[in-house]
Formats: sequence, C-alpha cells, structure tokens
Amino acid sequence: MTREEIREAARELEGQSAGEILTWAATQFAPRVTFATGFGMEGCAIIDLVARLELPIDLFTLDTGLLFPETYDLWRRLEDKYHVTIRAVRPRETVDEQTISEGPALWGSDPDRCCDLRKTQPLRGTLRDFDAWISAIRRDQTPDRADSPVVGWDGKFGLIKVNPLVRWTFEDVRTRIADNDVPYNPLHDQGYPSIGCWPCTTAVIAGEDLRAGRWRGREKTECGLHLRPPVQS
Repeated sequence: MTREEIREAARELEGQSAGEILTWAATQFAPRVTFATGFGMEGCAIIDLVARLELPIDLFTLDTGLLFPETYDLWRRLEDKYHVTIRAVRPRETVDEQTISEGPALWGSDPDRCCDLRKTQPLRGTLRDFDAWISAIRRDQTPDRADSPVVGWDGKFGLIKVNPLVRWTFEDVRTRIADNDVPYNPLHDQGYPSIGCWPCTTAVIAGEDLRAGRWRGREKTECGLHLRPPVQS
C-alpha cells in the first residue's frame, strides 16, 4: 500500500468496529500480518475476536523472562480456550546472561536500555517477516497515543500498523471481556490496570492514571514499542 492508500484506509475504517478492522487487516495482509499481545485486557479482547472470526492472523508475545506468574498462566489459558498458538519471541540473552553482560537489575539502573534489549530489539527482529502488525493500543491511554490512527505507517519498524481498539475506552474493554467471558489477568482485579514486567509494574490507587503503576517514580511511560520516530524536517 502507498502512504496515500494507508491514509485513505484509516479514514474509511475510523468508524468501523474492531472486528471489521481486524477482518480488513487479514484480508489485506494475511499471511504476513501478526498481532503482538502483552496480555493486557485489550490484547485478550483482540485474541477473542481473532479466534471467533477465525482470522488467519499470527499471534505472538514478547516473553521478556520477567512476566508475572499470572501472565504466564493467562497465556496458557488463552491458548487452551481458543485453540490458538501464541508464539514466544524472546531476547537474545536470558535474564541471567543479561546480568553478566549489563550488570544486575538493569531495569532499575537503566530501564530504557532494558526495554530495548528485552522488547524493542526482539520485536524488530520478528516484524521483519511481516507486512503489517496489529497492536492493542487505545488513544486514551497516554498522550503519546492520543492521535494514533486506525491504520498508519510505522516508521520505527518499517511496516503498516493496525490499531483496531484505538477508539475504545477502558470501559469498552471491560464490557467486551465480561460479555464474552474472555480470560484475563487476575492482577487487574488487584489494582493493576496496566501490567508489564514484574520489576517495573506496581498497583495503582483510586484517582491515579491507569498507567501510573508502570515505571513508578520515573518520567518513563512507554517501553518504546509504540513511540513514533520524530518527523524529520
């Protein structure tokens, strides 16, 4: 697709349902289309839609080796319920190997470096095999995501990015989960609306931003996967 065709698709799909957007992505790009899930409620909702619509969309997750035990359990439950395979994409080094090469607890001393090694680099490697990837981001999650299109060109990774839930609210996600009996992480019921790696995720309290528990005490709000590169002047 040309850049103008991508912009036109974004305009046409803006008012469409998540299922219609996913069906469009599968029709346009299968088998070279994939969904990267972090096993948040949004990702579980997309897996439910992909399975129910029987869409030929590859599924994978970035297994950093630092996910919560509850997240690993959810991974198995989703595969069992929907009879799908969610591929593990892992970093070049294990956590123990990274400790030797980068020093202990890199997530504490340099979280950006840790995210790059354990998330961004593995993601870039696996996306080389695809023409489009699907994410579960929503516009209301962070200021960086507020103007995300339904379909756009991902200049950071060099392929088309599809965001079927971009217009949803957190309540929309919760409703989808409840109405369709979609498995989700029990940590969501314990004050964790956004769940990443266990060293960098804490619970939030009433009134806090939904992502306040990610990299608490730092200005960092993104691991870098969904940050667009600056426009070159």
